[in-house]
Amino acid sequence: LQNIVSKHSSQFRGNAQHDALEFLLWLLDRMHEDLGAASPAQQTRVPEEVGGPAGVAAHPGLVGSVCDRSGTGEAKMSSLTCPHCLKQSNTFDPFLCISLPIPLRQTRALNVTLVLQCERWRFVRVGLAVPLLGTVAELREMVAREGHIPPEQVILAEVSPRGFLRSLGDEEELGAAGEGAPLYAFQPPPARRTGTAPPPCHCLPTSPGAAQPEGQRLLPAAARSSDCLHRGAGGRILLLLCNAAGTGPQLARFGPPLVLREERGVSWDQLQQSILAQLRALLRGEVRVQGTGALFRIRLAGGSAPSAYLSPQDPRPLCHPAVDRALQLSGAGGPPHVKLTVEWDVSTKERLFGNIQEEVVQDAESVQLQQQAHRQQHSCTLDECFQLYTKEEQVPGTPPAA
Repeated sequence: LQNIVSKHSSQFRGNAQHDALEFLLWLLDRMHEDLGAASPAQQTRVPEEVGGPAGVAAHPGLVGSVCDRSGTGEAKMSSLTCPHCLKQSNTFDPFLCISLPIPLRQTRALNVTLVLQCERWRFVRVGLAVPLLGTVAELREMVAREGHIPPEQVILAEVSPRGFLRSLGDEEELGAAGEGAPLYAFQPPPARRTGTAPPPCHCLPTSPGAAQPEGQRLLPAAARSSDCLHRGAGGRILLLLCNAAGTGPQLARFGPPLVLREERGVSWDQLQQSILAQLRALLRGEVRVQGTGALFRIRLAGGSAPSAYLSPQDPRPLCHPAVDRALQLSGAGGPPHVKLTVEWDVSTKERLFGNIQEEVVQDAESVQLQQQAHRQQHSCTLDECFQLYTKEEQVPGTPPAA
């Protein structure tokens, strides 16, 4: 067969690899010619039909051989409709083969760590199949279904080994979400009101030496909340917290991220006691009070200057305008919140918490299932290829019809 083919077509001579599709087209074309009909490749292109009916049109030159009857046809290759005047232009063309596109996978696997207000499932990582071209609002709906919580209560944020990076707004595209850092979904605690501040803690030592690290900048005294024209010290504010030890490039997160509600008008000591109450389960052994003062530093994270620290001397640190700006920059989607990084001296962290690293998260079954599903070769049917081939699309730059 190879010798016969090479006599009639020089392009298939030799022992090199040849294109199988080209060979089949050439073979059908020669069979068509030998059977006495004109080759489809030699047919004159059908002139454009303006306003013609949809579907397949008949052409007198496409009959005469078994090749035509078995493998040749004529299709409407394009159908253009003006969005303004609705004028339609149809173009028909004979074909012997059709190059079909293969549908690509439209989702990707994304792991999200849920921080829930549930003692049994406090921290759980779930696997989701998120759309490649979706928005964060769709991801929020998926997370809400996994955690059995209302979507408007879900706060999505990227948390790196150094702390918070950013919160995700509903209008953002979903393509890059979770690629810069692991993605966390926080469920706020119930919005209950308490008339008193948390009781003072008498089991923690003070940090030896309250010197501020190099590069740190406390909010200036002239701009503290007591000297500002800020109003509305009442009400409660939603806080997202990350604990980190060290300074500068050596800053490393430890323990789980936390979420709590706090009164806007609390003092530094009251805010510190609220944070310590959340960390009580992580303490190592019994510790005793050795004095009073600031045990850690609190830095505004995500959306504000990286060197903006709350001042222990501010009588109402959460009423500062910098906190208001952080609330405004928290993004659309989920309740307004402020992200704070609680920075500990390494010596204090080792004495109180030992060598604890990041939180221990339990993986749900969906994590492994989604990873396996997206590692497998994506399969599709011939019908799906035809559907993608005939899918209607809008020419770029053309406004949609009213």
